[in-house]
Amino acid sequence: MLRIVLFLVLIALAAAGAAWVADQPGDLVLTAGSFRASTTLPKFVFLLGLFAAAVVLVWSIVTTIWRTPGRLRRRRHDKRHARGRHAITHGLLAIGHGDTALARRHAETARRHAPNDPLALLLHAQSAQLEGNRDEAQRVFRAMAGREDTRLLGLRGLFIEAQRADDAVGAVMIAEEAIKLSPSSTWASHAVLGFRCARGDWSGALAILDSNLSAGQIDKQTYRRQRGVLLTARALELATMDRDVARESVMEAIKLAPTLVPAAVLAAKFESEAHQVRRAMKLVEAAWIANPHPDLADAYAHVKLGDTAWHRLQRVETLAAKTSADKPGHVEGQLAIARAAIDASEFARAREVLAPYVKDPTQRVALLMAEIERTEHGDGGRARAWTLRAVRARHDPAWTADGYVSDRWRPVSPVTGRLDAFQWQTPVASLPSDKGTTIESSAFEEAMLAAPPPKRVTVAPNEGPAEPPVAAPASAPASVPAAQDNLPPMAKDEPAVATAEPVQPAPEPAESPPPAAPPVFRSRADLGKPAPAPIPAVIPIVRAPDDPGIDDEGPSDEFTEQIGTPKAQAGGWRGFWSRWGA
Repeated sequence: MLRIVLFLVLIALAAAGAAWVADQPGDLVLTAGSFRASTTLPKFVFLLGLFAAAVVLVWSIVTTIWRTPGRLRRRRHDKRHARGRHAITHGLLAIGHGDTALARRHAETARRHAPNDPLALLLHAQSAQLEGNRDEAQRVFRAMAGREDTRLLGLRGLFIEAQRADDAVGAVMIAEEAIKLSPSSTWASHAVLGFRCARGDWSGALAILDSNLSAGQIDKQTYRRQRGVLLTARALELATMDRDVARESVMEAIKLAPTLVPAAVLAAKFESEAHQVRRAMKLVEAAWIANPHPDLADAYAHVKLGDTAWHRLQRVETLAAKTSADKPGHVEGQLAIARAAIDASEFARAREVLAPYVKDPTQRVALLMAEIERTEHGDGGRARAWTLRAVRARHDPAWTADGYVSDRWRPVSPVTGRLDAFQWQTPVASLPSDKGTTIESSAFEEAMLAAPPPKRVTVAPNEGPAEPPVAAPASAPASVPAAQDNLPPMAKDEPAVATAEPVQPAPEPAESPPPAAPPVFRSRADLGKPAPAPIPAVIPIVRAPDDPGIDDEGPSDEFTEQIGTPKAQAGGWRGFWSRWGA
């Protein structure tokens, strides 16, 4: 609206000026030497306007002719640039959907039409990577690293290529150069931090962590946790070399990360050695509530030096009570109680806490039950059955990071180099699956666990030791079994049981025994009964189906069996005569 009003005002002013010029009387005379021109004012204004328009037209023609070559060059350049951009766009799309040939064709077009475009260099390098041409990719990335605008991008590409070539030293050198150019580079700081941690340079790793906090790459809470992890790693390394520095580091770590298990264990150890029992217990309790762990239970049990096994059991029960039954870490408390009860010879208490887990035991539960059977009753057979079950049992939680399972805590993942990657959890490979149904329990294991535990048999002092087994004659071969492996241990001055009823060797079990088959092992309560007949006393041995055992009959000599006694083995006419009975 304002423009319309302004346009009308200008038209009105022009009309008023033209009317004023037209109304002026008289003539306008121009004299230049002998030249004299006379005209009216309206004509003069009209001619002046025509002259100005002609000058403008001529100037426009001249400038157009002058600028035409430059415009043609710019137009050709713009067309080439547009084609290059088009090739770059479609080349990146081809790389995205994995079309190697199309990506290479667009990369060649982009390099021909836009050789200095950073995206054209990137397309060329990525197409070479897609084809597997690492030499060409490294050449392009080195060219990008030499330019000011693409230096970081080129270093990033060289870093990736060094990682693919398993050149850890070269990758770290490239990352350190990238940090000098840009301290806020996340990938470079992550690589340098992982390398320094792997090398054990904890001071350098702490410096990188401080620079990450200054650059705003991590928040304050993450910084505190990761600094606690690095300090704990340094304390664990110096625990046997420089205990003062180790103690100072772990005490700072436990303030920054109070729930970190290795930090709490080491700090509790130092506090216990300094006779600060209550402080050590508080450190372990804080970490236990957040993450129950067997190392915490062990540190809590031995927090007071010189305690008996019974006192350690009471202390572990107190710690386990701090975890409610509905939390996942409750089983760690029960296993810790069972471990302490076995050490205190409280086998009934150990069986009681393990009872809810024996139907579907983990490896630790099965091994604890095997230790109970071996320690309480001296029953090697039942202990072996539990050990076999432990082989097929589910795995317990372990320190796991990026699919890697470690027997101890580590500050950095060996797979990705990620800091504070290890977590106490069940490994992915041991989670329940359909493959577990193909492993069935053996008949030996079922029979051993179904039979009652053996009882110790005491022998009267007047009974002498058992005589060694007597080999049977050659005409009636018999097996000479060895001593049974689940025989309870006896004192040195206690005589062994000598007599038992002879038992035929157990037949080899079939692949799938009938459901009503009798147990493989019988009760051993009658081992002390005397033999009814004057037969050499032997102790029957019954082997497990998967136990190959030894050859009871000993090596046989076919030559002796064929030709008889040593007298018949004589050579010449005497041997021939003896074989005819002479």
